[in-house]
Amino acid sequence: MFVLVEMVDTVRIPPWSFQRQLNEAVSEELNKKLANKVVYNVGLCICLYDITKLEDSYIFPGDGASHTKVHFRYVVFHPFLDEILVGKIKYCSQEGVHVTMGFFDDILIPPESLQQPTKFDEAEQVWLWEYETDEGAHDLYMDQGEEIRFRVSDELFLDTSPTGPKIDETPPAQPGQSAAAAAAAPAQDTNEKKFAPYTLIGTISEPGLGLLSWWNN
Repeated sequence: MFVLVEMVDTVRIPPWSFQRQLNEAVSEELNKKLANKVVYNVGLCICLYDITKLEDSYIFPGDGASHTKVHFRYVVFHPFLDEILVGKIKYCSQEGVHVTMGFFDDILIPPESLQQPTKFDEAEQVWLWEYETDEGAHDLYMDQGEEIRFRVSDELFLDTSPTGPKIDETPPAQPGQSAAAAAAAPAQDTNEKKFAPYTLIGTISEPGLGLLSWWNN
């Protein structure tokens, strides 16, 4: 679930931190920059583990800060595929069951990866497993807050780097129409859905997976 990743970065130390030990100042700056951030194709950075090498520091003209190339290892949350994890149900939607680990919320178990047969209860906004027994079917609800054991089946990384300023898409004024009227005309909805930079896809469609309460009772 957690891995150590070797990284290299140039760390800028402001002048007011010069009185501190270099290792201490560098550690603080690295955690400010990386802690609780997703690095593309690496995972969710948790905390600095250690510094393996500090190269020479430089002060550039026009900048009173020092710049040091640092080699270090960082603790990263990056489960391997097929790893079994335990989280809690955050909420359910038509997209599936959304799971949280407490420090990481972007985990989705899609409908096709749930125990079958399953259906979505629109009124309660929960998924339920129609468990077949000798006495008939019983509805086992996947309620919010329940602990759930799942297997990591896939991972999705999305580059969320800024793409630059948006282009003004105000339509040109039509013949006989003022520029003010054109600007006031209904524009297309530019609100785009925000996507998580790192998402885990899980499955509970195998024996032993699913809500812990199912197997403990």
